[in-house]
Amino acid sequence: MQNFNYFQPTDIRFGWGRCREIPEAVSKYGKRCLLVTGSTGSSRSILYDRIKQGMQSTSVMAAHFDGIIPNPTTDCVTAGAEMARSHQADVILGFGGGSSMDAAKAIAVEATHPGTCWDYLFFRDQAPTEKTLPVIAVTTTSGTGSHVTQVGVVTNPAERCKSALYNPVIFPKVAIIDPELMLTVPEHITAATGFDAFTHAFESYIHCNATPYTTLLAEQALRLIVKNLPLAVEDGSNRDARAALAWADTLAGLCIANAGVTMPHGIGMAMSGLFPHIAHGQSLAVTYPEFVRFTSPSAIPHFAFLARLFNPELVKVSDDHAARQAGVEMEIFLKKINLWLSLESLKVPQDELPELAKASLVLPDYKNNPRIPSQDDISEILNQCYKR
Repeated sequence: MQNFNYFQPTDIRFGWGRCREIPEAVSKYGKRCLLVTGSTGSSRSILYDRIKQGMQSTSVMAAHFDGIIPNPTTDCVTAGAEMARSHQADVILGFGGGSSMDAAKAIAVEATHPGTCWDYLFFRDQAPTEKTLPVIAVTTTSGTGSHVTQVGVVTNPAERCKSALYNPVIFPKVAIIDPELMLTVPEHITAATGFDAFTHAFESYIHCNATPYTTLLAEQALRLIVKNLPLAVEDGSNRDARAALAWADTLAGLCIANAGVTMPHGIGMAMSGLFPHIAHGQSLAVTYPEFVRFTSPSAIPHFAFLARLFNPELVKVSDDHAARQAGVEMEIFLKKINLWLSLESLKVPQDELPELAKASLVLPDYKNNPRIPSQDDISEILNQCYKR
C-alpha cells in the first residue's frame, strides 16, 4: 500500500437540527461576528434574524453582510472585508451555499492583510497568515464542499477570471451540516450543486494524488449521489435523500481537500470567469459526457466503476466495455436530473470558444487528469458540447 497523508482540521457537526449550535460554535472563536450571506430579501431572511438573535444569547455582537452574489466577485469581498474591519470582527460566519462560504474565507483574509484577496491566490508569492480570521461555515446546499476545504473561489470581473485562494489557514474551524436547511432548495439548485459534489468525488477518485483514504470516501459519495440526487430533484422534501446528499457533499469535500480536481474544473472555472451568469454546476455538467469519453481509455477501472453505478447491468461485461459505455450513462444521468445542457443553451458565444479553450489551461487542474489534454483537445471538447 502506498504512503499517504490525510489532513482535516475542521470540527464537523452533521445532522438534523445542528444549526441550533451556531451561536455556541461562533462564541468559541470570538465575540464580534460578521455574518456573511446572500441577500436579506431572500426566503431565508427570517432564518438570518434567528441566527443573529441566537448569537446575542451568547454575548456575540453580530454585523450582517448580505452582499454575496453567485460567483462572488472581488468587489463584494472587499465590501465585506470593509464591514468586518469596521465592526472589528474577530470571527466570520459564512452561511449559505458555496458562494457565501467561499466569500467568507476570502473576507477573513482580506480583512486582516494588506491589499485584496486577489493578492493571495494560490500561485502568488505572498500567502495568507495566521492573522486570518477564524471561519465558521454553515452549508445550506449539498454541492460545493466548501465547509470542509481550504479553498475560497473568487471571480475578478475586470480580468474575466475565476481563481482561488488555497491555504490551510482558511479551513473552517467548524462546519455545520444540517439537512433541514436543504429541504427548500429549488430543483435547479439541487441538481447543479448535487452534480458539483458528484464531480468532486469522481475527480478526486481519478486524481493522480488519490489515496486509499480519498478513494474510500469518493466511492461512497458517488454511490450516495447516483442513488439520491434524482430523488431529491424529483421531491425536495425527501428527508432521506437530502441527508444522504448532505453527507455525500461532505465526503466529496474531504476528498478534494486532500486529493483535488481535474480537467473539468479547469474548464468550468474558466467558463464561469468569462461568463459569470453560468452556475458552477452547469459549467461542469455541460462538458462532462465529452470529458468522460476523452479520459476513460486512460483510467478504465475507474470509469467502469462509474458506468456500473449508473447501470448495474454492466457488471456482466468487461471493464473495457463498461468504461466505453460510461459516456452514454453519464448523458442519461444528466437528463434524469435536468442538467442536459449545451454551450449554446448557456449563451456562450461561439466565437469565444477559442478564448475559453485557452483559459481552460490557466489553472493546473488539467495536469491532474489521467489523460492530459492539449489546447486542441479542449477546443474539440467545447465544439462537441456547443450544440445538442
